[in-house]
Amino acid sequence: MSKTTQMEVLVGAFMAAGLVALFFLAMQVSNLGTVNSGDSYPVTARFDNIGGLKAKAPVTLAGVEVGRVLKIYYDAEDFRAVAVLGIYAEYDKIPDDTFAKILTAGLLGEQYVGLDPGGSEDVLKAGSEIAVTQSALVLEEVIGQFIYGKAQEGAN
Repeated sequence: MSKTTQMEVLVGAFMAAGLVALFFLAMQVSNLGTVNSGDSYPVTARFDNIGGLKAKAPVTLAGVEVGRVLKIYYDAEDFRAVAVLGIYAEYDKIPDDTFAKILTAGLLGEQYVGLDPGGSEDVLKAGSEIAVTQSALVLEEVIGQFIYGKAQEGAN
């Protein structure tokens, strides 16, 4: 092999490795690389505003992933968003008075559902609904409230 051919092979191998690394990075960012193949049971939670929450977003409890968001839809009867959470079957001891909130993680602002367990003896089952929820914090609303508050201060 000539020196030019060896250089071309090395450049090609480097490019292939770069494309593979880029593919795995894209899978991690899009949450497709960590899909649990085990069984899960559906639990619903209603939110006034889901912000940028998407299907397949993680559901965590104490920082541990215990499920994924299966589906999000709008309920026209009570004018709220409904998130269907798939809780992994091995986490079958979550109290039914658990609190669900939409949180933001990381620099990219990925949103996920965080669960805070309650103290009930009864546990969540398939088809249960989490009654107490906290919607996503929308940055535009917070800035608007701050500006509006400053304008009120100036008027007085």
